[in-house]
Amino acid sequence: MKDKSKQKHEARFKKKARIRKRISGTAERPRLVVFRSNLHISAQIVNDDTHAVVCSASSFSKDLREALKGKSKTELSVGVGKALAEKAKEKGIKSVVFDRNGFIYHGRVKALADACREAGLEF
Repeated sequence: MKDKSKQKHEARFKKKARIRKRISGTAERPRLVVFRSNLHISAQIVNDDTHAVVCSASSFSKDLREALKGKSKTELSVGVGKALAEKAKEKGIKSVVFDRNGFIYHGRVKALADACREAGLEF
């Protein structure tokens, strides 16, 4: 019998595969991918046509680590979302396709998405 954490891990990968069947990022509308671990959150904007990462932000990157020190995990997500949206604006990206990467759209993932929307990204 499998342990509970392995079952959850496999379930997320099944959800991720179902999501990725339907969505992909283009040059006009790249894909915003979210990854959430127990302590950190990271997001990147990917152009699937060229298989290139356009820009990224994470709670463990050097430029955000000091600014987000001592905040809760949800507040980290908001900070990462705002930073990613600012980087995307600099690159000329206005709209993206949101890829929750198999995670439930709730809590930290939702906070990151809302912060991106507030900072000017459309999805």
